[in-house]
Amino acid sequence: MQWSELQRDPKSVAALADAGDVRVRRRDGADLLLTREDRVAAAGEGAIATVRALRNLLAHVPAETAEAALNEEFPWLSLLPADAVVQFVAEFVKAARISAELGQWSVLAELLRGWKATAVVYTDPDLLRQLSGPLNDDFGPVPAPVEDEP
Repeated sequence: MQWSELQRDPKSVAALADAGDVRVRRRDGADLLLTREDRVAAAGEGAIATVRALRNLLAHVPAETAEAALNEEFPWLSLLPADAVVQFVAEFVKAARISAELGQWSVLAELLRGWKATAVVYTDPDLLRQLSGPLNDDFGPVPAPVEDEP
């Protein structure tokens, strides 16, 4: 549905949201998702239970089994050294639990982006050497951070 429809007839949009999620399209920004709070709460409870079960499951299976299971979902793990895969598994479980508890899956998404980028580095021996070696040069002063404008 369009933003203008929400403005014109909010009661009918609310009725649609009672039946399911409503995507509100806007020309000047990202689409919005309108959903009922009780559905979000139930989804959050389910996500937390799932992540806790995953954490417990991973704690009770051999490390090789956990790594193999995650490698099926994230095949780029095979590019990482064995010790990095062990670190990934631990960080994945922790980030998944944090994300579920907060209801903010961006924590887990950022972890996956970072590890995937690390896997890409391992595909380029020259880049890996450059990023793994010591820094011997002075690259000059670091500029102050710049705030993004709203």
